Amino acid sequence: MSAPIPDARSAEHWFQEAWDPEMSLGDWWQVLALSGWGFPTWPERWFGRGLDSQEARRVQAARASVGAVGPPSGIGVMMAGPAIIDHGTDEQCARFLPMMVNGQEVWCQLFSEPGAGSDLAGLQCRAERDGDEWLVNGQKVWTSGAQFAKWGILIARTRTDVPKHQGITYFVIDMDQPGIEVRPLREMTGGATFNEVFLSDARVPDENVIGDVDRGWSVAVTTLAHERNSLGASGMAGAAGGAIIGRNDLSRPAGKLSSGGGEMAGIAAAFGGGGDLIKSLPALADRANDRILVDKVMRVYSLMEIARFTSLRVQAAAAAGRGPGPEVSTGKLLASQLVAQLRDVGLEALGPQGQLMGDETLLGGLLQQLALFSPAISIAGGSDQIQRNIIGERVLGLPVEPRLDKDVPFSELSVGTQR
Repeated sequence: MSAPIPDARSAEHWFQEAWDPEMSLGDWWQVLALSGWGFPTWPERWFGRGLDSQEARRVQAARASVGAVGPPSGIGVMMAGPAIIDHGTDEQCARFLPMMVNGQEVWCQLFSEPGAGSDLAGLQCRAERDGDEWLVNGQKVWTSGAQFAKWGILIARTRTDVPKHQGITYFVIDMDQPGIEVRPLREMTGGATFNEVFLSDARVPDENVIGDVDRGWSVAVTTLAHERNSLGASGMAGAAGGAIIGRNDLSRPAGKLSSGGGEMAGIAAAFGGGGDLIKSLPALADRANDRILVDKVMRVYSLMEIARFTSLRVQAAAAAGRGPGPEVSTGKLLASQLVAQLRDVGLEALGPQGQLMGDETLLGGLLQQLALFSPAISIAGGSDQIQRNIIGERVLGLPVEPRLDKDVPFSELSVGTQR
């Protein structure tokens, strides 16, 4: 019989006792990981508390009330970790999770390709067995944080004589090897969040296959569901509590951690604090008496609450043992619309100042950063169009989009450079 689930009061007491702003960030993340309070919905044996979504939110609120820094964020803990817990072996969990949850190792996601974005199953990156290893050749693109990453979650084609969804295998690949070249992609934000990655005889040991060989598509679907949930309103709000690992000095005092700006800083700030920033925007812009602006702000806040409740449904389903459902796509689509509305209302509130960047502007340029990065949210984790297809087919019961290649071996398809 499992032990009783501790309530949020236990978490608050722990944070009050354990939080020390002078502790190094690396030490704090290690203490937080071992406590189970950093990732409370994860299983108890893997750095969690086994809590349901409502209790987890109370834990997050308890942490925030104490002013403690949250756990590391990023691809690892938001996507790779949950996927490995769901589909990996105990040995793989024990090998990969410890350095992930304490912020020591950065992860990236090697899924999309130049010819396989929305049609991800059309990927051409190949993995061929070489003894007890696999040789990987191909190109990936839009890989967030690859320039910082130690590990990557990779899907590659291991069979071509079966339909495209059936011959894919899911790997964990070491990014620090001669066969991998990372090229940052400069964006209009001035930053380089995304990268293209070239793999030339890159090696992966057989022990790094997650799930079964040739059946990695189901693992990829689970990963994408976690990604879409993390890109929902609650997921982006959570980014304000911790920090993207790889961009922070782990030796610095944890209490001095800040978002450090960057493309996601404005979005995290806008979603964090229960929408406090957006609600206070008219007053901050000295337009509290502008009823039209106030009305627009409250419409955005209402949509934010709808997105939050949708995220709670996803978390409740996971806590009940149900796999990610179509509500994940609904939440992702809501978040995309919400970011666009935040951009428009934010720039309207700023007026001419919205054309300026820098610390001297209102909110230090956070809303301008949000505006420049906002198009990425409608694409990342599956485009808005893909989410609408999923909702239409799986929720509304509309006719399924014709898929003429469903039962055709991949080798017979005209895909990308394969003609």
